[in-house]
Order: sequence, then structure tokens, then C-alpha cells
Amino acid sequence: MINLFQPQVGDAELAAVAEVFADKWLGHGPRTKDFEAAFAKHLGVEPEHVIFINSGTAGLFLAIEALGLGEGDEVVLPSMSFLAAANAVVASGAAPAFCDVDPRTMNPTWEHVAAALTPRTRAVVLLHYGGCPGDVVEIAERCRERGIALIEDSACSVDSRVDGRSVGTFGDLAMWSFDAAKVLVTGDGGMLYVRDAERALRARRLAYHGLVQATGLAHAKVSHRWWELEVPEVGRRVIGNDLTAAIGLVQLGRLPEFTGRRREIVALYDRELSGAEGLRTPPPLPAGHESTHYFYWVQMDELIRDQVASDLLAADIYTTFRYAPLHKVPTYRSDAQLAGTERASGETLCLPIHPGLSDDDVLTVATELRRAVTKRSRELAPAAAH
Repeated sequence: MINLFQPQVGDAELAAVAEVFADKWLGHGPRTKDFEAAFAKHLGVEPEHVIFINSGTAGLFLAIEALGLGEGDEVVLPSMSFLAAANAVVASGAAPAFCDVDPRTMNPTWEHVAAALTPRTRAVVLLHYGGCPGDVVEIAERCRERGIALIEDSACSVDSRVDGRSVGTFGDLAMWSFDAAKVLVTGDGGMLYVRDAERALRARRLAYHGLVQATGLAHAKVSHRWWELEVPEVGRRVIGNDLTAAIGLVQLGRLPEFTGRRREIVALYDRELSGAEGLRTPPPLPAGHESTHYFYWVQMDELIRDQVASDLLAADIYTTFRYAPLHKVPTYRSDAQLAGTERASGETLCLPIHPGLSDDDVLTVATELRRAVTKRSRELAPAAAH
């Protein structure tokens, strides 16, 4: 089976885990701090603003909580997002307000965001689809002008930039995901960035039970009653640990290798699928934009998309569509009419892309895709004539 995603781990990651085992400290400790510092350097920010947590989803929940959002507030986000973003909004008591996206780039423009704003809007959650930065610069500027917080959902964008500046640092808060399907993996894990220093300190407390000072050996060195608690507000336990941080440190060092190979795969797909009848490949990136290339998507007639996916699966090629429109999920109670999102959700298919793919794998996917699209399009033609 040619998989959609596949983590790239090996001897270096095993050796890093073995060192943690030898030290007999698996929890939150020095390697966690080292990973935070290294990731902060990768972003070009100070370590105090970066918090290693147990998932990207936890980062979204923490971001909403750190902003103090709740009943009566609205949060704008693209309908074409992962459901964790909507869940974080709803769980706070706030209401999601879904905006549309460009059906080709799969990212919202400022105009899409602006169309969903109301006097109750307190924040915008911006997903960078497939690692493509999108219109983050303008959206960040417009939000700042209006006093609206911007949360960058950078789960797909661990190595994306605009004019050399890391995606995730344009808004007020951002999170990254390091789960087993992502580009940089720690098994489970994520990172939260908070621009404001005081809010970053609060988010760090909220990530560990709301404690001002964690109890334990470290606190024992500065307090004679280190077991006493100071909990100004209720938090939860979503911190990362040294075991996963050790893997993350190795993976961060390998990130240029991962992104470089993804870039090569994109170029090969572009070459092999260029001009293929009935297929559209992703639009080129704007000048100054760099993508992590987490997704590679193609678009075709919606009447054949599902059949093409089934044909590829029969050929041992796994494809999918990310992300199902959230405004169509009854739980979120939306009556939004989003033409671009609905068009894209019917026409789009995400192809396998990960550094473990050989050139032959990519050529196989491209060949089978062209064959399936040609076959299904021909079958469709007589029906359309009637």
C-alpha cells in the first residue's frame, strides 16, 4: 500500500529515547526545555513564548482559553478546517462562525474572513491549508487593526514561511501538531506559541493544572514547603514530556531533509500531472511563500472524484479528502452558505506525500490517477450527453 502519510523515524530517534531511559526521567524535564528552546530558535522567537504540549488539539483549546473567550463571543474560522478548532471554540461557550475559502488554494482571503465578522467577533482561527501560508500577512494586519485576536492553526505548517518569517508568528497565538501523521513527529505532541509575555506565562500555568509553581524536586530547591499549592485558576495537564521531546529534537534537526524531499515530490507530481485532461494541480505559491507541503491535492469533476478514489484504493494507493466542511456538521449548528468550500469539498483529493515515497512510488500514483480519471470521465460522457 502506498500510504498518504508515513512518519520518518529511525536509529537516531531510538538512540535519543534510549538516553532518556538511561537517565530514568521520562516526564517534563530538561529535554522538554531543550526542545522548546530549539523550536523557538527555529521560529525566531524567545523560548519563554513557546510551550511543548501533548497535542496540537490541546494547543487550540489552550489558545481559546488564554484569550478568555466564552459565552456571547464568536470566533471566525474556515469551514475547511480540522474539527479540533471548532471543538475548542464550542467547548469554551463561544460560537464558531464559518467562513469560505478560495476553491483552488483552499485558504481563506481577508474578504472571506471579513464576510463572517460581526460585532461579537473576538478572534479568528486561520488554518494554513496543506502548509501553504495563504493570505496570513493581510489577515494578521486587518485583525490587529480591529483588535481581533488571530490564532494561527499551523498544524500543517511546521516549516512554512513568508519572506523568511515563520508561519505561526504573524498572529497572537499559534499551535503546531507533531502527531504520527505530521511532518515532524513525536508520536503525539504539539507546540504553542503566545506572542504576549504575560499571556504566555498564563498559558504555561493552564497547561499544568493552573499551578503557579509546580510541586516536586525542582521546587524543593527554592521553597521549604514545596508541597503547598498556589492555584489562582483551574487548568489541566497537557504538558509534553522528555520522552517525546527527545524524539522531537532529532526530528527538528531532520526537518530540512523532510521538507526538501517533499518539495521534490511536489515537483515530480507537478511534472507528471501537468496538462492531464480532467485534472487540476495546486496553484503555484506566491512569490516569497515557502510551504511545508503537508498536502498535495488534485481536483476533478465531482461526479467522478469518489470513483477515482476507489480505483486508486483498489490499486493499493490510499488517498483521502481533508478537511470535510465543518459548516455541514450538525453539532456546530451553522446555516452558512459557502460556495467555494462546497465546490472544493466535492472536487478535491489529497494524494500520498511523505519522504518515504520513492520516485517510482510517485510515478505509480500519477500513472494510476491519470488512468482512473480518463476511465471515469469516459464513462461519464455518455450519461452527460443524455
